[in-house]
Amino acid sequence: MLCDLDNVVRFYDLTRLSELERAYGLPEGTTTGIAYAPGTDLPLLLGRITPDEWVAAIASGLAGRVGEERARELGEALRGAPFRADEAVVALLRRVRERMPLVLVTNATLQLEEDLALLGLTGLAHHVVSSALEGVAKPDPAIYRIAAARAGVPVDRCLFVDDRQENVDAAVALGMTGVLFREPDGLRGLFGFGYDEEAPAPAPGAGLTPPPTPCG
Repeated sequence: MLCDLDNVVRFYDLTRLSELERAYGLPEGTTTGIAYAPGTDLPLLLGRITPDEWVAAIASGLAGRVGEERARELGEALRGAPFRADEAVVALLRRVRERMPLVLVTNATLQLEEDLALLGLTGLAHHVVSSALEGVAKPDPAIYRIAAARAGVPVDRCLFVDDRQENVDAAVALGMTGVLFREPDGLRGLFGFGYDEEAPAPAPGAGLTPPPTPCG
């Protein structure tokens, strides 16, 4: 199983950033819109710039609207946003690991190893494929092939889970089985794991959206 990290396992709390944006008269999401634009964050995710340089690029994009000092503060608020692991997903992935190779495939920074340690997830997967270390990011087909090789199986034997449709589509185009993550119950149902007897099981397929079948 090849599994994404952010918005599947790891989630960020952007409350402080949103408060600052409101205080400075910016629509919520303005900072992330600049920070996650390909020209700003792709160099970070490929390991070509440092987090400090990323924050500087964010501040540069915001300075004309709020001034340099506030722009820098917004960039730092995004970089320093606290994050957590979804314990339900982590528990499910630990069970998956007992059945098959588990590989985390993530567009991440060079700080990924430290982040996983902070989350207590250093040993969660058999392998971790990071864009910053490989120099290639999803949805580039190369990173999927790298992950399959680490798992030791052909691409057509891989299940790929991600929260972004374009990443799932790229996996399916290579011959993988791809699913779009929505909530933990989807993974639980996908692998046939049991449920708490006091809690109703979701409808089959809940929490996962199958990708469209590619033509041909």
